[in-house]
Amino acid sequence: MATTELSESMAQPSDAQLFYALRSGERTAMVSLYRRYASVVYGLALSILKNPQEAEDLSQEIFLSLWRGGGYNPERGSLSSYLMLLTRSRALDKLRARGRKLKMVERVGQVNLGEPSGVTPLERATVDECCERVREAVASLPLKERQVLELSVFGGLSYPQIAAQTGTPLGTIKRWARKGMLQLKEDLKALIE
Repeated sequence: MATTELSESMAQPSDAQLFYALRSGERTAMVSLYRRYASVVYGLALSILKNPQEAEDLSQEIFLSLWRGGGYNPERGSLSSYLMLLTRSRALDKLRARGRKLKMVERVGQVNLGEPSGVTPLERATVDECCERVREAVASLPLKERQVLELSVFGGLSYPQIAAQTGTPLGTIKRWARKGMLQLKEDLKALIE
């Protein structure tokens, strides 16, 4: 190894040093960590999610989590392992959430498209009652949360598309969507169980 390469590699702070510098408020430490790991985090997110925009959003969430302190402890393992595990875990969570949204849309579509043959009046009444409870729960949401969920779930728009369409910051759109989904989950707990 040439002398200049050796001195440059010695000048590079370790991940742990950068993390502790970040914790003490040195913003340049985040820039260095981002440069080291952004492409790896994005690549893993993209390989799982298969959607460039969702992979970008997830990458941003991962680094924001690190910026805010996250759950990383340099004494327990390497930063690269932590970032990969966190990225994988959150990407899989997003896939599961996407599947739940899809199932909800399919259920609503089946109810709206007509009933399959052989449905008894009692089953039809139960489905109608469930649909009514869902409509009431959605209608009871605050306007902004309801609009975001309607555009996302029923309109098929991504959060970045909703943000662009409404002129609202992406983080705010995501917060409204999460609050709305949590409220619906609470309001419809009896139907889900």
